[in-house]
Amino acid sequence: MEMDMWLSALGDYGFPAAVTFYLLYRMERKLDQINRSVLLLYQKQTPPAMERALTALPPRTKKH
Repeated sequence: MEMDMWLSALGDYGFPAAVTFYLLYRMERKLDQINRSVLLLYQKQTPPAMERALTALPPRTKKH
């Protein structure tokens, strides 16, 4: 199925467009993997980092 899609794009848009679409498709998968990795690291690091950030903030005052 994917090969038909690529061949159709090649015929409709030309070789440079087909190569661009292919590279963007591959890059999207890599970015999804990086995003998952960053989210996992964030989940592991968040509790202590949040505690430090919250204790470093000045106390909130009410504004009237």
